[in-house]
Amino acid sequence: MAASPAPPQAPPKPTWDPDRPQPPFPWLRPTIRIRLTLLYGGMFLIAGILLLSIIYLLAAQAISTGNQPLFKIVSFSQLKVASDNCPAINTSSLSLQDFNDAISRCVDHQRQAALDNLLSRSLLALLGLAVIAFAFGYAMAGRVLSPLGRITRTARQVAGSDLSRRIELDGPDDELKELADTFDDMLERLQRAFTAQQRFVGNASHELRTPLAINRTLLEVQLSDPGAPVELQQLGKTLLATNERSEQLVEGLLLLARSDNQIVERKPVDLAEVATRAIDQVRSEADAKGVVLRGARKPAVVRGNGVLLERIALNLVQNAVRYNVAENGWVEVSTDVEHGQAVLTVSNTGPVVPAYEVDNLFEPFRRLRTERTGSDKGVGLGLSIVRSVARAHGGHIGAVPREGGGLVMRVTLPL
Repeated sequence: MAASPAPPQAPPKPTWDPDRPQPPFPWLRPTIRIRLTLLYGGMFLIAGILLLSIIYLLAAQAISTGNQPLFKIVSFSQLKVASDNCPAINTSSLSLQDFNDAISRCVDHQRQAALDNLLSRSLLALLGLAVIAFAFGYAMAGRVLSPLGRITRTARQVAGSDLSRRIELDGPDDELKELADTFDDMLERLQRAFTAQQRFVGNASHELRTPLAINRTLLEVQLSDPGAPVELQQLGKTLLATNERSEQLVEGLLLLARSDNQIVERKPVDLAEVATRAIDQVRSEADAKGVVLRGARKPAVVRGNGVLLERIALNLVQNAVRYNVAENGWVEVSTDVEHGQAVLTVSNTGPVVPAYEVDNLFEPFRRLRTERTGSDKGVGLGLSIVRSVARAHGGHIGAVPREGGGLVMRVTLPL
């Protein structure tokens, strides 16, 4: 029995996607940490304004800014008063009534000045405390959100390596710990499911290779007998073709299982060279069908597995040649570097493909308008293998119907 393969890799999402719509005003979408900071600081600021208003009203009521004087001069003889803050009372020619009025106005002015001074100093203190509150709120928001950061880092590690990592969050049994424990349980179930699936596909494929190889050998020996009847030779050729198709199916399943695993050994691979080798392997078939191979291939070096990357190009070019028009068909294969990513593009003439059926082409054993595997053009795993290999390398594949028929396959891989 074959050893069980490692759990599959879930590739990280590309950091830049030209097809993804960008928000019109990114600054209007602050992070949750900034929103929590604004919430904490805003609540403190509102509470401070309310407290300052109450203190101001109480102070104004306490010192009583009314018109009634606190004292009154009843005898004015031989009285001399001097004040720098109330110059109006320094005049000696004032009558008793004018003097009392001047004293009352001066006291009211000093009371109002004291309230204004209290208000201005309180506002400055509130402003300073608001700055401190926003800084403290930012730090506290980061501390509150730190478990979510740990969950995010673990999710990225899972996406970049395997499903064996766990969050294992410590702390009280609150909502964040419940979320982390739920995420750990989900990872545990996913790991068991993927491991069982990979083990089944790998073991079944390996077990099928031996009897298929024996059948091929027996059929080839029988066909090599020159004295065999014509009917028997015809039957042998039919069985040999069927056996060959079964071997292709098994090899495709093995490659599909392998491409879902993590790419451990990565080496520099030029997509232009990979595409050229794929074209050389398909050229004879293209010439037989009258399909012209063309396209400009610029250097685009990525880090990955050369064999699997060559399988991407080979499957795409083979599909483009086999699913083409009967006359004046062509296949264009190009490589380039765009927006910091290596791009392999394969476009071809062919039958009209409805846009709603494009996604189905990437499913195993699926073809255009049919799920049958009895076609002589392949076993229905080519595009599934391409998608799995691209994901294992952290890339993406997309397909767009061409105007007039055919498809445009576009594979993007990180440099």
